[in-house]
Amino acid sequence: MPELPEVETVRRGLAPVLEGARLSRVEARRADLRFPFPEGFVQRLTGATIQRLDRRAKYLMGELDRGETLVMHLGMSGRFEIARPEGTIRPGEFVYAQDPDPKHAHVVFETQAGGRVTYYDPRRFGYMALIETAKLQEHPWFAGLGPEPLSDAFNADRLKAAFANRKQGPKTLLLDQRVVAGLGNIYVCEALNRARISPFKPAGSIPARKLPGLVTIIREVLEEAIAAGGSTLRDYASADGALGYFQHRFRAYGREGQPCLNEGCTGVIAREVQAGRSTFFCPVCQK
Repeated sequence: MPELPEVETVRRGLAPVLEGARLSRVEARRADLRFPFPEGFVQRLTGATIQRLDRRAKYLMGELDRGETLVMHLGMSGRFEIARPEGTIRPGEFVYAQDPDPKHAHVVFETQAGGRVTYYDPRRFGYMALIETAKLQEHPWFAGLGPEPLSDAFNADRLKAAFANRKQGPKTLLLDQRVVAGLGNIYVCEALNRARISPFKPAGSIPARKLPGLVTIIREVLEEAIAAGGSTLRDYASADGALGYFQHRFRAYGREGQPCLNEGCTGVIAREVQAGRSTFFCPVCQK
């Protein structure tokens, strides 16, 4: 599933086309994705202007001038693509994904300025909803979310309170969206490895002096991943079709049996299943 850096990369790709744009035509080619589209979905969007395109955790959020917000989640295989004029060569240094199969094109957004954005989703685990903007933070999807990890609200004091007296490992708690919003398995593994913190050790036993460094490293990992366009695992591609590069910079995730890259460490990356997910870590320096 795309994590925060992938969703943020998509948001930044879509913003020049959709932010401030009036939707002249919207087409829903099926009645549902993971969930049914809301009643009057096409009619409520047609003619509306997307005033802002934001991200909250792993959700894309288009605030409309009609008092509603279009909320979109990519699920496992969701992908947006911005139409390119025939013969256009994609710019940039990234490797590009194959063009998506047209049979998986489920929603089309056309703007008054001539932009066209298509949502593809082979597995149909993604979803879209229209929620009253004034009540957005009360909605079950958002009401319990913790702070954004790139915001000032996410800090060492927040982690200290979340970890206090807890027997669960820090990885389990960092994946809890009530503690911090948007972190996923890949980037938590990466951050804990760089911070040299065990994913299994009871969080309550981690010295408070290590928490400011962990916060900084989490931010650094996310910012590096966003700059690299995210990580390409299975179906992910950005809005212009580029594949992310951050998977080539993984220091822990997916590197089982390979040397730990932390300075001065002679360990080898190991893998264990933790709460149903693969945890990659160094048993030598992550104690």
